[in-house]
Order: sequence, then structure tokens, then C-alpha cells
Amino acid sequence: MRLGLDIGGTKTHAVVLDGSDAPVHSLRLSTGFGADAVIDTAVEAARGLAELAHVDPAAFDSIGVGIPGTVDTEAGVVSHAVNLGVQHLPLGAALAERLGAPVRVENDVNAAALGAYSLLGASAGASMAYLNLGTGLAAGLVLDGRLWRGARGTAGEIGHIPIDPRGEQCPCGQRGCLETVASGSTILRQWPTTDRHPARALFAAAAAGDAVAAAVRDRLLRNVAAAVRILVLTVDTECVVIGGGLSSLGDDLLQGLTDVLRGWEAESPFLASTGLPGRVRVLPPGFPAAAVGAALVGSPRPVPVGRP
Repeated sequence: MRLGLDIGGTKTHAVVLDGSDAPVHSLRLSTGFGADAVIDTAVEAARGLAELAHVDPAAFDSIGVGIPGTVDTEAGVVSHAVNLGVQHLPLGAALAERLGAPVRVENDVNAAALGAYSLLGASAGASMAYLNLGTGLAAGLVLDGRLWRGARGTAGEIGHIPIDPRGEQCPCGQRGCLETVASGSTILRQWPTTDRHPARALFAAAAAGDAVAAAVRDRLLRNVAAAVRILVLTVDTECVVIGGGLSSLGDDLLQGLTDVLRGWEAESPFLASTGLPGRVRVLPPGFPAAAVGAALVGSPRPVPVGRP
């Protein structure tokens, strides 16, 4: 059995995978704020799952963690996880001391990429890009069955590619980054709502004939499609899987993106040759990609390509 922890800004989702790498136990806890609280939450989650599995935490074959921020995977150190109140935290060592077993730490989007890759199996091919659409935008890359982090760990940070020099100021310090026009924060800025699910409310209003909502929806779809295009034209992965909060839009998101990409194909024989629309998938609702991927990150075994 392998344990995976997905530590998010508000919730920590933990799962146990069995020998076939299928989730058999899971739980969710509110994530504490600050380094000590993050550690305590992770320990509580690990011990809670160990109790469900009737084992000691040290008995898990492996333990992995996915967490926002800049992660030194060799040292198990996370930095600049602003939403968690963490500036510098040797998380792997701290958890290993409390749980009595080695712990590997990975960036949460990279972990989710591994989780999505394992779910899709052979249909994902040898390479896959995972596009996380949440409050922000980032990607994780799996090439030849392995995570590709890049020379300095910034591979996949396409949300901070500037596409409009006159655009909004991005938290990264640049202006007009892709994240400012293709993310959940984009919706709230351009179409304010008190609805608990802003993206669904936007798409519903657009479908009902609200012209302003339709314009915001269409801009969002074009910019997310641009992210897909960037990924395919830079790393040429066999598929781009969309996850994160906006993936809950499901078929509405997939159909909208497909329509945009087909429109671009009609104008460009070059783009048509890449087969962009057929490469896009949306992660099935409810699948805990980041937690599953964290469990896979913790294992010394190769990442499995699919489950029966």
C-alpha cells in the first residue's frame, strides 16, 4: 500500500493505493495555515489513513506529498507556498521524523500530472501534458513515462508566459501573463458573482443568453485553447489533459475548446496538421489526481501506465 497526500490551500486530500494502484481509502481535512500547521495536518491525515488501513504509518510501502510552491524534490524542501503561509519548509524530513518512514515531496501540479497519466493508461501514449485550471494556471509534463521538471524546476509554468504587454499585472511581476486571462481568477475579475461555483454559473448564464457572460466565456475558452496550443507546439505531447477546478465544467469545457481549436485549424493548414482538437481530454470528475500522483511520487517503482 502507498500513501499520497495532496496538501492544498484549504483542504488536504489523502489516499491509500492498493497493489493495483487503485484508491482504497481516502479522507479530507482542512489545511492549517503556517509551517507547523501544515505539518500537523499532514501527520493527522497520514495517521488517520493508517488507522483505516489497519497499519502503522511506517508500514506503508511509500509516502508521497504534493504541495503548491517551489519544491526541491531531492531535499524534500518546499518554498514560497504563499497560500499555505510557508516560506521555507523541510517538509520531507519533518514528516519522516513524525511518521517513521521516508517521505518524498513534489509540486502539486506535477503530482496531479502523474495521477492523470496513471489513470489514462495506454490511451495517454508515451507523453502527456496536464493543464491545471484553477485559481491560476500551470502544467505538468510526463515524457516517456517520467515527470519532466526542466533544468531548474520551472517546466510547465506556462501561466507566466506573457501574451499581452498591455494586460493585467500578474502576481509574478510580469504583465499580461496567460494566467491572467485563462484561469478561475479571470472569471471572477471579468464576471463577478457570489455563486459558489463561478465557472458553472458563467457557462449557465451564457447558455441562457446573457451576452456579457457569453463574451467572458468565449474569451476564456480562446485563452485556454491558446494554452493547449502552446503545450502541443512546445513539447508535442500526445494528449493534453485538463484538470483543476475548471475541469468540473466537463463536456461544456471540452466542447468549447474543441470548437475554438477547429476554428483555428480551418484558418491554418499547419495547425490542422497537428490534430489539436483530438489531443484534448478533461479529467473525469471526482478523481483525486494530485493525491494519487503523490502516492506514485513516493514510490521507487516506475509510474504505472494505467490500471485494469
